[in-house]
Amino acid sequence: MKIFADTAIIKEIEEVSQWGIISGVTTNPSLIAKSGITLEEAMKKIVDLVDGLISAEVNEGKADDMVKEARVYAKMHKNIVIKIPMTIEGVKAVKQLTSEGIKTNVTLVFSMSQALMAASAGATYVSPFMGRLDDLNNAKDAGFNLVKDIKDMFKTYHFKTEIIAASIRHLDHVDQSMKAGADIATIPYKVLKEMVEHELTRKGLKIFAEAGK
Repeated sequence: MKIFADTAIIKEIEEVSQWGIISGVTTNPSLIAKSGITLEEAMKKIVDLVDGLISAEVNEGKADDMVKEARVYAKMHKNIVIKIPMTIEGVKAVKQLTSEGIKTNVTLVFSMSQALMAASAGATYVSPFMGRLDDLNNAKDAGFNLVKDIKDMFKTYHFKTEIIAASIRHLDHVDQSMKAGADIATIPYKVLKEMVEHELTRKGLKIFAEAGK
């Protein structure tokens, strides 16, 4: 499973890009707002830091408007993937962009039927939101089950669309993404930092340090 950074804060991307394990970056309007810069500014900086797929989200609206906006972003860099909201107009936009050879990532996916529609339109990626679905169902495994079910469905019908596990809130979501067979997990900075930590690792390092004195 590939690891993406789910952030638009340049300082965070600068740090995690140096680890040598980040294969891409996802952004959304909320993350861009937190970054304090425009989407265009963020894209220009991020593509220089990470040699991997970078998702840029268009504004929700009519398919023609989303396609026009997507074309602008797609021309900025070969690694930019267009993030499209899961709506009827979004599906239409994905179909058009796919015909033009522009990669797409359908976001805000919460059901198998939505994933089926996105894949049928030719989406390169779908992003099921694990954390938000867990919140809705008040169940910690709702997001896991969705990712697993979409993976099984894609295998059954031979879709090439890849799954980006999104809305990851904690380490359990990272583990669940792997168990469910997600192709990619896009992970916020805080959780990326937590992935390297373990109580026994800390204890072991302390023991080794004391033994070496």
